Amino acid sequence: MVDLARLHQLIEPEARALGFALVRVKFFGGESDPTLQVMAERPDTRQLTIEDCTALSHRLSDLLDREDPIEHAYRLEVSSPGIDRPLTRPGDYADWAGHEARISLAEKRDGRKQYKGTLVGLEGGDVLLDDAQGVRHAIPLAAIEDAKLLLTDRLIAATQPLSTAGADEQEIETEDQD
Repeated sequence: MVDLARLHQLIEPEARALGFALVRVKFFGGESDPTLQVMAERPDTRQLTIEDCTALSHRLSDLLDREDPIEHAYRLEVSSPGIDRPLTRPGDYADWAGHEARISLAEKRDGRKQYKGTLVGLEGGDVLLDDAQGVRHAIPLAAIEDAKLLLTDRLIAATQPLSTAGADEQEIETEDQD
């Protein structure tokens, strides 16, 4: 079993030391293709360049080799969150208010596990989302399993001023050999 909380504690200071904000640490792929995914961004541009990804990948590879928090071989994937980014931090819901998102819950709430609509923001511990019928949903942040922005013309226009030299479509991968 992989301890994501420990991985996050190890990885976040390394990202911060390079001037990056950690967006997500996720482990997936099971036995066939175990992958440790690390997403980070520059707070000012919300992107990473390929050079940024390389620097973070090398720094994390050294750290993970030293600390050895994962008992088996895995692939390290370092990337920018991209335009249709995951929403992982409370502030993401406020920062991306006005944009469309898809939210999946860990368990059904009011008979639903999926919500899609326009983010309104965060109020207390609830994410506010207006669906296509104009109904506002208050979704407890703690109930959200997965959330991401949906690629729309509005989102593309909002991110247009950002550099196109980012690593949105590129990944740096290294193999951890055990």
